[in-house]
Amino acid sequence: MVKKIVPIIALLAILGGAYKFVLAKPAAAEKKPEPKVHGSVYMLEKEFLVNLADGRFAKLQVGLILAHDDVSTVAAGGGHGAAPTPPEGYGAMLQEGVVRDVITDTLTDATDKELIEKKGREHLKEEILKDIKKHTDVKVEHVIFSDLTVQ
Repeated sequence: MVKKIVPIIALLAILGGAYKFVLAKPAAAEKKPEPKVHGSVYMLEKEFLVNLADGRFAKLQVGLILAHDDVSTVAAGGGHGAAPTPPEGYGAMLQEGVVRDVITDTLTDATDKELIEKKGREHLKEEILKDIKKHTDVKVEHVIFSDLTVQ
């Protein structure tokens, strides 16, 4: 009786293996999650300390989410030597001085209420974004305030 069962078990094992490797649908490949941030984040190294329109002041760190095709942080020099070293507190962005000027101009006209309230901050970020696009060649998608203090 045992001699009759062994070939049946072997046949079932072979058929099961054939089904698994040949006939069965392959397991669905694991799908990578969609990135939440499209582009690269560039943090302006030197923080901002600005007088606000209502006599108070704000201290904040600003970052930019750059488009994938942005080349504003690529070293200058065109292959004819190293790029000049930026001033202390400045990063590798070629037009960082102009970007900082735009941000300072926008924030200096702001009130403490605009910076404290979320709706006001979002409006200021949109104004900064619009002005950076207008006055520079930097391809910015979003402006972020990573640290903020209003006094």
